[in-house]
Formats: sequence, C-alpha cells, structure tokens
Amino acid sequence: MRWLLYILCLLTIGCTSTQKADSEALTPYYTPKYATSFSIATDSLDRKVILITNPYQSDKPTEQRLYLLREGQSAPAGEQSLRLPAQRIACLSTSHIAMLDAIGAAERIVGVSGVKFVTNSDVKSRAVEIGYDSALDFERLKAVGTDLILLYGLYGEQSSMTTKLAQLGIPYIYIGDYIEPSPLGKAEWMVALAALCDMQSRGEECFTALESRYNDLKQSVVAVEPRPKVMLNTPYRDTWFMPPVGSYMVQLITDAGGEYIYPQNRSRESQPISLEQALLLCNAADVWINVGQSQSLEALKRENPKFASVPAVVSGRVYNNTKRTTSAGGSDFWESGAVNADIVLRDMINILHHNALTDSLYYYQQLQ
Repeated sequence: MRWLLYILCLLTIGCTSTQKADSEALTPYYTPKYATSFSIATDSLDRKVILITNPYQSDKPTEQRLYLLREGQSAPAGEQSLRLPAQRIACLSTSHIAMLDAIGAAERIVGVSGVKFVTNSDVKSRAVEIGYDSALDFERLKAVGTDLILLYGLYGEQSSMTTKLAQLGIPYIYIGDYIEPSPLGKAEWMVALAALCDMQSRGEECFTALESRYNDLKQSVVAVEPRPKVMLNTPYRDTWFMPPVGSYMVQLITDAGGEYIYPQNRSRESQPISLEQALLLCNAADVWINVGQSQSLEALKRENPKFASVPAVVSGRVYNNTKRTTSAGGSDFWESGAVNADIVLRDMINILHHNALTDSLYYYQQLQ
C-alpha cells in the first residue's frame, strides 16, 4: 500500500510539473521596442500568451499571464485565458478606446468607464457606462455580454474586482500604458490590444507607421539650438508636483528639442516641491506648459498674482493641452493622444520652436 501511494504521488507530481513546464517554457513572439510592461510569447503547444509585468506604480514585482486560445486549445491549469478573438470589450481607460480605434476595432467596445468623458463620438453614443473601481457595475458587464475587460491599476491589483470578474467568467487583463516612460512606449500597447482581437499584424503595421513618423519629427530638431527651458504644471491642492526625468512628458519635451527645468528628480514618481521653489523654476523657464484648468493668462494670474511677472507669462509662451475636451472635462490629449504620439510631438515642436513646422496646434492651445 505504501508503494502504491508513493507511485501515485510521483504520477501526481509528474503531471503537475508537466503542466507547469507547458505554461513556463515560453518562446518570444513579440518583444516591444519601447514598451516596458508587456510582451507576447508562445509555449510548446503553440498557445499564444500575453505577459504583463509591473503595470502599476509600485515597486512590488508582479506578472499576469493571459493565454489567447484558438479552437481546440485549452489553458494550462490555474492560468487565465481568453478565447480568440475578443468581440465584446469593456474599457476602464479612454486610452484603450483610442488604441482599439487605431487598429479598426472600436466597434467591439460595448462598455466604458466614465462615458461622459469619452471624446470618441461613435463609442460615446453606443457604449454603456460600467462604473469604476469599487463601483464597477458587474451586472451590466454581464448583461452586455462582455468577453474581455481592460483594467488599469494605480498601486496594485484590485483583488475584490478581479475575484468577482473570475467568478462571472469574464477574462481581464491589466493594461499598463499609462506608466510607460516614453510616448512610443505608450503607443506600442496597441499591439497588445490588437493581439487580444486576433489582429496583431494590423497592430504592428499601425505602430511601425507611427514610429516612423515620430522619429522623423524627432530627428528634425535633434540639432536645434537653443533648447528652450520648459516648466510643467501648476499647484494641485496646494502642492506642486514635478515629474521625474524618465517620464512621458519629459521624454516628449526632450524629443521636441527642449530642456526640462527640473532634472533633479531622478526617482520613479512625481516629486512635490514648495511654491517658492516652483516660482524660482518658473522664472528660469522660457516656456510653461500643462497649466491645470487655466484657459487664459488672466485665469492663471488669478490663481496666483505672482505668476504675472513670470517670463513665460509676460512673453505669452504658456500652453495647455486642453484644446480638445468634452463638455464634462474629458481630455482627448489623454485619449487619442496616446496613439497619436507624432501629432503630440508636432505640437510640442511648434510650441518650443515658434511654430517651426507651420502647423496649427492640435491638442495644445496658447493661453491668451
């Protein structure tokens, strides 16, 4: 009897080890050039899997795997899977809407979080509101036949949400585009979303074309001098936050031939500074961008009278990324701008170099 139990134990361990080996013996299928938090691989049974790594603002290493299954395939034990292609998708971020639209799959979106903030008129007119975070409407998600939900998380997995989604049989995947340190890294997530729709080739084509346009613009100002010094943001609840040098906005400024005014922040997160320090930086800057809700120079001066003497305000070189907004305050800069990195860069080049490309601004507007 003891030998029988031993043999059964070995068989059980062997089976478990084989399943684990199947799920871990992965061959790279798509390795991003710019994005840092996803990749696509295949396993020994020719199953495609998307690997999501660290899609949060957290130092705790995480990984999520989502197996993309075709007819006749099944996922390894304990692994999450999606039956291809995803046809009825819910989005918790407007940037995900833009990515699906860019590859020609916007019609698959059936639910969104914050529909009143969406700028895509077609999606806004037909997608249902599904709530957000702890107020996610699971009944509505089920009612509209959602077969995939695209999530984002700030500081870690929202386990209460994902546990409920698992109970309902709705596959989910965390999309970490918002933490990418470069405009092209953010945009490259369209390839991951294309893979979910079984349209990966289309996603790669769209991204390659975007990459070419972006890099051509970047190269056009690589030797431009002088490089204007750029100030960012305004106080938020009495605190002025300055992004790190390895962030999306700073990379955009650098690629446009500008110089970030606060290179001291070499951490991974935005850093609070005092109002006194911020005013010193403002007075040293040639250009000031992303000035909160201010839509005019007078509004900016009302926020703080000391802003009136700032050189960028005196010269009128203050710009905000609020040209394309909804009546509810939704921002197309953070929606379609996620996949129009070349248009965003063109705006920034024109801002920093006095309309060098002779185009009107698309996402930004100059405060009057």
